[in-house]
Amino acid sequence: MKEINAGRPPIHEVGLEELLRSACNKGVLSATTDARPAILDSEVTLICVGTPTVDGRMDMSQIVAAAKEVGAALVNKRGYHVVAVKSTVLPGTTEGPVKAAIESESGKRVGDGWGLCMNPEFLREGRAVEDFRVPDRIVVGATDSMTAEAFLRIYAEFTCPKLVTTPRTAEMIKYVSNSLLATMISFSNEIGNMCSAVPGVDARLVWKGVHLDRRLTPINGQVVGPAGVTEYLWHGLGFGGSCFPKDVAALRSFGRTVGERTRMLDAVLDINADQPLRMVALLEKELSLSGKTVAVLGLAFKPGTDDLRESPALPLVA
Repeated sequence: MKEINAGRPPIHEVGLEELLRSACNKGVLSATTDARPAILDSEVTLICVGTPTVDGRMDMSQIVAAAKEVGAALVNKRGYHVVAVKSTVLPGTTEGPVKAAIESESGKRVGDGWGLCMNPEFLREGRAVEDFRVPDRIVVGATDSMTAEAFLRIYAEFTCPKLVTTPRTAEMIKYVSNSLLATMISFSNEIGNMCSAVPGVDARLVWKGVHLDRRLTPINGQVVGPAGVTEYLWHGLGFGGSCFPKDVAALRSFGRTVGERTRMLDAVLDINADQPLRMVALLEKELSLSGKTVAVLGLAFKPGTDDLRESPALPLVA
């Protein structure tokens, strides 16, 4: 907290330090561990806490604890207040445990001086500032129209598509978005492995050829530029970080709780778990590693970040 108030971000993110320092110097941003004055002096509360996967299931302890703090502060709140869940949570969480915790602590039913919505974020680590400033979409899942209208005023200056829906649909959109990208990575790695097994096939050129499909790479006259989605259609060590592994695992577990088979999600996770070891096998095939010192340049799960969580580089060097 002291670091944030001093304008020093505790994480590495391109453009964040300058942005944070400017906001602190102007007095428009301050950090505190006391939720009560923060909520009483504001109109909107964003719940942004971790939802880690434990034994394949989403751990809701942090978000429920945060919701209770918000509820306790709303007891003395005057004026309408919007509570928005930003954390990635499974369908039913916002209108279930979160709403129940706030209502229990505040003694106020949703709609009685406060509204509830789910507003998933679609920020890429390493590009979060850029993605926030130029979003491709804004999704708001609100319990009622008054809450949706109040919350959308925050995004009034943004011109991207804005989708207003229910909290459950908004929650599902986030999981499906992340799982789709993770699926593309695992598919790419399976194809890359197959290419490596066939003499004379260059996996890099295979993907370059696939990327030229006009449905993947929009063509504007004679100018061809790759769409962002092709970043996920390329072979490598697999996906990692704080989102994709836990979100795919949580969605798979959720599917089973509602009685649906998750064969594709199973395969996505299985392929990803094996991929770092495939790299070791490939190195052993091409080079003799016995008795040699191997330098590994970079351990983060992707470029532009210092995040080691679930990094596929870690099992590679283990």
